[in-house]
Amino acid sequence: MKTKNIMIVGVGGQGTLLTSRILGGITLQAGYDVKLSEVHGMAQRGGSVVTFVRYGDKVAEPIVEAGQADVLIAFERLEALRYAHFLKKDGVLIVNDQRIDPMPVVIGAAAYPEHIIESLEEKYKVIKVDAALEAKKLGNTKTFNVIILGIAAQHMNFTKEEWLEVIENTVPPKTVDINKKAFEAGYNLHTPKF
Repeated sequence: MKTKNIMIVGVGGQGTLLTSRILGGITLQAGYDVKLSEVHGMAQRGGSVVTFVRYGDKVAEPIVEAGQADVLIAFERLEALRYAHFLKKDGVLIVNDQRIDPMPVVIGAAAYPEHIIESLEEKYKVIKVDAALEAKKLGNTKTFNVIILGIAAQHMNFTKEEWLEVIENTVPPKTVDINKKAFEAGYNLHTPKF
């Protein structure tokens, strides 16, 4: 199998690392060679967090180069804009329609860009979701990252049962049930098929 490149971007505290570990777990369980790389910005202070998950028959290195990502999962709009150039020509961008102001915006040194998703849709295949709203419906706003993972899973060749098993083995025990519900909520959302 040709190597698949997935990139997950977000802001510290959004569950980027847990999401990459679930992705790494399912690909490893399926028998692929897997490489994970985590790049932490100022994670505790709301800075960028980027993770790469590469899997296939043989993967040489963990880093995804610009223009090579098959899927880019963005937990925040500005992060989607910042890293969209990593997508390959036919890649898919899954973006959470959420705004988190970075420090330069908070202190008034910069403005948060307008119409981010619309401008991304002009150039890329975009699936947008208000995952925070979906998580609120489940009664746990912290699960929005697993909802987005459920959406991404619609575009991958693993069964729902395989995903649920890996989630059960990866998330903290007391959060297994809510994370499974979150995954199913995302998995069952009707999104464009590219």
